[in-house]
Amino acid sequence: MIQGPQMGTGTSSIVGRRGAVAAILAAIAAPWAWAQGQLTAAPPSFRSIDMEWSDLMRGRQVPVRLYLPVDAAAAGPMPLMLFSHGMGGSRGNYGYLGRHWASNGVASLHVQHVGSDYSVWGGNPLTLVSRLQSAANEAEAVHRVHDLRFALDRLLASDSPVPGLNIDQRRIVAAGHSYGANTVLLAIGARVQRNGQWRAFQDDRISAAVIMSAPPFYGEPDLPAILSPVAIPTLHVTTTEDVIWIPGRHSGVEDRVAVYDAMPDHHKALVMYQGGSHSIFTDRAGPGGPQLNQQIKTATRELSLAFVNQTFGRDGSALQRWDRSWRTLVARSAGVTGATG
Repeated sequence: MIQGPQMGTGTSSIVGRRGAVAAILAAIAAPWAWAQGQLTAAPPSFRSIDMEWSDLMRGRQVPVRLYLPVDAAAAGPMPLMLFSHGMGGSRGNYGYLGRHWASNGVASLHVQHVGSDYSVWGGNPLTLVSRLQSAANEAEAVHRVHDLRFALDRLLASDSPVPGLNIDQRRIVAAGHSYGANTVLLAIGARVQRNGQWRAFQDDRISAAVIMSAPPFYGEPDLPAILSPVAIPTLHVTTTEDVIWIPGRHSGVEDRVAVYDAMPDHHKALVMYQGGSHSIFTDRAGPGGPQLNQQIKTATRELSLAFVNQTFGRDGSALQRWDRSWRTLVARSAGVTGATG
């Protein structure tokens, strides 16, 4: 199979999910500033647009959320992050990234994959494993890549549903977590062999990628051959406790490192945080404990932005400065400062 069950939200998200969402919403409320003796809301630096798209060729719904700077017209040609969620997620997940990117002049299009989105958590708990396995089958893995291509086509079309949107098509970055990281790898050139023929799904419009907690290509014996066509800069992010626990599919941090090691050396970088978990990169506030959770989220959104700025030549020392700021949180890094650790 192209890929097996992977969970962007972690197995424990089944319990208390509504409560966790409420806590997350409270935690991400707009920042507050003291003015004239009372608390007042700071003006937002981003806005978001939810759109319901339909790919008629595949008979598949593709809901999206687009994050933009408040005054996108004044921002000029913007880079674009094209984001793919993990198993059981949605366009509304990973908002801490979309908000940060948009607040710093980078548009962010979060695509919802309806065959492997939050709907897998509904229904009889006794059939959860079978729903996860169905959502992780090869057909859905391929659909997810086509979701990204369709969403990008729709956004950049001459009749774009967002009139006046000014995206710099030379600066499009794909990003994803867990199952979404697997999806992004396929979108940037990873391929699999079936019946003696290579199946490839590469979208040449993507110029760089952020790979968060990438699972292995389950059942595929030659990872370097799968990844050899990738020819763009990649940033790989993980933690020392980045473990996927799914019945029949176990994957540890060593698999994240294996993906990085097998990637051709086209300006690749790796950051492994000390502690954390596989689901710490989601919007959930609990994994890793409140302090570490917030630290890793803050570090990751700053890291991804530094990667974009350095990759596209806007700031040649962005990653080095990030490393100096967050070194105490990092267990291992490679390609960030030019050295391997």
